Amino acid sequence: MTAKVEHGFNKSERIPPLESGDRLTRYEFERRYTAMPYLKKAELIEGVVYVASPVRSRSHAQPHAAIMGWLSAYWVAKPGVDLNDNATVRLDLDNEPQPDALLRLEESVGGQSHLSEDDYIQGAPELVVEIAASSATKDLYDKKRVYRRNGVQEYIVWQVINQKLDWFCWQDGDYISLTADNNGVIQSQVFPGLWLDVTALLTLKMTQVLAVLQAGLNSAEHTAFIQLLAEKINNSGQ
Repeated sequence: MTAKVEHGFNKSERIPPLESGDRLTRYEFERRYTAMPYLKKAELIEGVVYVASPVRSRSHAQPHAAIMGWLSAYWVAKPGVDLNDNATVRLDLDNEPQPDALLRLEESVGGQSHLSEDDYIQGAPELVVEIAASSATKDLYDKKRVYRRNGVQEYIVWQVINQKLDWFCWQDGDYISLTADNNGVIQSQVFPGLWLDVTALLTLKMTQVLAVLQAGLNSAEHTAFIQLLAEKINNSGQ
């Protein structure tokens, strides 16, 4: 007899749906999330479930597209670097976030995360980006603590309503804030050549954003980084 499936979960197994505020282990969170294929985004932060609301255009979708355009232009043709959009990340037993965007180094070039057998990211990516409506968000509090504790090397939070971008860098177990130079540009400490004109991004002037990024891609530091990645990949294959 075929078990009846309703609303994305198997009733014969009595798998409850995910609801915001549920307190679950990571394994139970994954079990319920898998049983709800229609659900687009849910996260487990410090053992608490957060189910995402419908996505608004100007306060999230457009900024998200801008971030992905910036990161995609950096990622193209770069060996050993992996870009993900809304990928689930297994950090620890109480935390399984789904960042808006992330860049990670692959294991072959010394990255600190890897892909599990069932195709999830296991461990801390080197760079995580979250799009937040304002400063009153878990992204700047609970998630920040989780990412810091698990060793995410750089963490960017774009507060859309407040027109503010925070770029944190992990040093000696804590996050420090990276500040823009005299030209309003922040440079990644983990991914050489990943340069960002903060004001241009906040105002969605993507031509300027990509022009500044191109300057970073043309830098000597970026050229040396590409050569280092290639050498590590070649050595890992020997």
